[in-house]
Amino acid sequence: MKALKSLMGYLKPYWLWATLAPLLMVLEVAMDLLQPRMIQRIVDEGLAQLDMNIVITTGLWMIGFAFIGAVGGVGCTVFTMLASQHFGADLRAALFRKTQTLSFGNLDDLETGQLITRLTNDVTQVQEMVSMLLRIMVRSPLLLVGSMIMTVRTNPRLALLLVVLMPIIAALLTWVIRKAYPLFAQVQDKLDNLNTVMQENLSGVRVVKAFVRAAYEIARFGRANDNLMDHTVGAARTVAVAGPFMMITVNMGLVGALWFGGRQVMLGEMHVGALIAFANYLTQALMSLMFVSMVMMRFSRAQASAERIQEVMASVPEVQNRPDALTKFAPQGRVAFENVTFSYDHDGRDPVLKALNFVAEPGQTVAILGATGAGKSSLINLIPRFYDVTEGRVTIDGVDVRDVDEAALRRNFGVAMQEAVLFSGTIRDNIRYGRPDAPDEEVVAAAKAAQAHDFITEFPHGYDTVIGQRGVNLSGGQKQRLAIARALLMQPAVLILDDSTSAVDVETETKIQDALEKLMNELTGPNAALRTSIVIAQRISTVLNADKILVLDDGRIAAEGTHAELLASSPIYQEIYDSQLGGRVS
Repeated sequence: MKALKSLMGYLKPYWLWATLAPLLMVLEVAMDLLQPRMIQRIVDEGLAQLDMNIVITTGLWMIGFAFIGAVGGVGCTVFTMLASQHFGADLRAALFRKTQTLSFGNLDDLETGQLITRLTNDVTQVQEMVSMLLRIMVRSPLLLVGSMIMTVRTNPRLALLLVVLMPIIAALLTWVIRKAYPLFAQVQDKLDNLNTVMQENLSGVRVVKAFVRAAYEIARFGRANDNLMDHTVGAARTVAVAGPFMMITVNMGLVGALWFGGRQVMLGEMHVGALIAFANYLTQALMSLMFVSMVMMRFSRAQASAERIQEVMASVPEVQNRPDALTKFAPQGRVAFENVTFSYDHDGRDPVLKALNFVAEPGQTVAILGATGAGKSSLINLIPRFYDVTEGRVTIDGVDVRDVDEAALRRNFGVAMQEAVLFSGTIRDNIRYGRPDAPDEEVVAAAKAAQAHDFITEFPHGYDTVIGQRGVNLSGGQKQRLAIARALLMQPAVLILDDSTSAVDVETETKIQDALEKLMNELTGPNAALRTSIVIAQRISTVLNADKILVLDDGRIAAEGTHAELLASSPIYQEIYDSQLGGRVS
């Protein structure tokens, strides 16, 4: 219940609609409660006395009451939809905003498939619960209480039937809710799994086709789909038990009312109209209780979804700004690792980086080599503070990165990841993603430096060419060059290239390196920005001209120096060089 209560705050801005909806529902319920009494009057006074005036007058009153009730019902529905839809939109927006504040570590724990489910299905479940809360959860309890009062007023002795029937329904309702809640929580988990499989398959569909693994993926999806179906059926089966038993209880109550009420009519202790009214009120009361039970079951599912939403909303970003963090920061680009140890586990066990010490001076190009799993990507993720170090510190111009506001810090970095992520939109918009107001001249200059200008101008619409989702209509090399252009346009103090030329041919890579070197030589003075480059590379040709090369091995710096120095002193570097270039050249 805590999770749902905490989310109800998103309904406060729409308090007027959320108040009018129940009030209009009260009006509809009041009109519904008058109908059986009108029928009683028609039967006992109109038909019994053969007075058509009473029949017609009362019938017209019934039509009038029905019309007023319909106005209340329609108004309640309209305001309920307004309140619940705005509530859902605000909650979804808040949840999305929250995901944008989470650190890489939080996103590692909350997988993409889970977040998609929580942003869509879970929010929808809670939104539908709010809709029910404003309509059925107002109508049913009011109708239940009102009908019970009217049964007592109509015939207090027959009303004792409710004393017998209500505990039966309440006990069944309690049992179903207790059983259903954990089952619905499992259903949402299985939906997470299904979304994860779909997301992986659709994003990697080319790999699936390349390796002829469609049958395997269909089977994997089928298992996740069947698992979701089985758990959904299990939850629905538990809920389905309630319906027939509820109806049996309602019908038993109706039979009892007709049996005992009929005897009273025969003995002259009760009129026929009163019996009809009582039967209507009894049915309304028991049916209202049934609707309450249905809503409570939906409530239990919404509660499971609310807890999952609240888990995200309550997540505390692992990387946070300090209270006195610097909000203005314009470094020259000196990067230093001071005895840095890093572990993805919060307890510090199994560190992927161990006691690293090195310095990248302004204007230098520092290359990082190492086998897969050596910790190269982990190292560069610490510089813009995507993760916080476990021990030691990373500094920019002598300032600990943890002492700088995240946004202020990252504005000084241009990052091109190994997997070039592009967004739906034009090529121009993708290049200036980090600087939306960048002039076209700078966009073109960045594209030229990244060796992207030529292929861009070959498109019919040039820089206004719309690229598909994730750059589906571009080659791997083209996407990487656009990602490099995007990083260059930031005019960063530190440029980070995480194996971002792996899909580019050697000739193009050489041109990119020459352009970067030219940029570094040209950008001087107070407005200069690009000063330091940190490059992760798999190809030895990428690092030949680097000012400093770090060779990582099992999270440690195994060797450090220029190409010539490492070729003379580092067996690991020599092995990499020989394996790629096949000959020793000093």
